[in-house]
Amino acid sequence: MILGFEIALIVFSLLLMLLVLMHKGKGGGLSDMFGGGMQSSVGGSSVAERNLDRITVVVGLGWFACIVVLGLLIKLDN
Repeated sequence: MILGFEIALIVFSLLLMLLVLMHKGKGGGLSDMFGGGMQSSVGGSSVAERNLDRITVVVGLGWFACIVVLGLLIKLDN
């Protein structure tokens, strides 16, 4: 069971890094390198940014819950 949560933690960590890097920067960051600067001229990008915010929050909560459960499992295992 601990191994499953460790794998889930790795997956959540990678997803969280990817989602944070996809956010629209305030200028000249990694998000502009991957085409973030071009999205600002496209209509409806604010809806995409809001959806990206929501997905990032959900993945962040999953990451946090995974850390708490993993910590409790390791503490109970000892």
